[in-house]
Amino acid sequence: MTTIFIDGSAGTTGLRIHERLAQRPDLQFITLTEENRKDPAARREALNSADIAFLCLPDAAAIEAVALVDNPHVAIIDTSTAHRTADGWTYGFPELTGASAIAASHRIANPGCHASGFVALIAPLVKAGLLKADARLTCFSLTGYSGGGKKMIADYEAADRDPLLGAPRQYGLSQQHKHLPEMAAVCGLTYDPLFCPIVGDFYSGMEVTVPLFATDLQGTPADIAAAYRQQYTGRLVHFDEGADEGGFLSAAAFSGRDDMQLSVAGNGDRILLTARFDNLGKGASGAAIQNMNILLGVDETTGLTIGG
Repeated sequence: MTTIFIDGSAGTTGLRIHERLAQRPDLQFITLTEENRKDPAARREALNSADIAFLCLPDAAAIEAVALVDNPHVAIIDTSTAHRTADGWTYGFPELTGASAIAASHRIANPGCHASGFVALIAPLVKAGLLKADARLTCFSLTGYSGGGKKMIADYEAADRDPLLGAPRQYGLSQQHKHLPEMAAVCGLTYDPLFCPIVGDFYSGMEVTVPLFATDLQGTPADIAAAYRQQYTGRLVHFDEGADEGGFLSAAAFSGRDDMQLSVAGNGDRILLTARFDNLGKGASGAAIQNMNILLGVDETTGLTIGG
């Protein structure tokens, strides 16, 4: 029996992880009362008593939680931004990092939701020499409002909500989005991409697109497809030829799922690379559970929802 502690279980990601793992017969949970949830001594005891601890906290609190752990046998899966480019931490995207590296690690940084789509699309192309490390890239990403946490969910679902929430809203206007460092570092890029995240009036789902001119490539769209097929051989990230819905790509198509679909569209001059997944699935709790499964040595898809 593996002992699990979720530090930050009241947040959107923590709640979803707990809900999804609650019926697993191979797991038991350490839980804190509402009064002890923020008590450092109680948290220290819980963190050091767990086999695996999930950190579903703001960055500063996640850093504090790591400092409380002095049991070398505790494996930590941090869903915050705090450690995604930190030394000594393994980036928790098994399809790129390698399942063996995650299995051997006690410090795993769960990827950001937008970043997951970007690195899935770009890292294999840099690795294959199809994109240069100093490429100047643009990325736009559509996400459901659940990615904004409890307050944003409440705003969108309020009976008297602001009418402006009925249309897509761009954010990250300062080009200082917290996912940018991992997007560049994991892909080995010299420059951060120009990144345009957009939140829409739907609960969950994500569509990350990177447009390219053929002149940006050291190859062809067929070479891109070949690189994806070579990199992604499992069930949780897959390349699909000609993926669309009658000429459209819905950002909600993978809502409720834990896998990710990559596709290539466009023509010989202008190319669209797109990743579709659930911001709460492969973009958050699904990825965390996948990483936990790898640590436990069980099938990485255990407890996950994958489309046909």
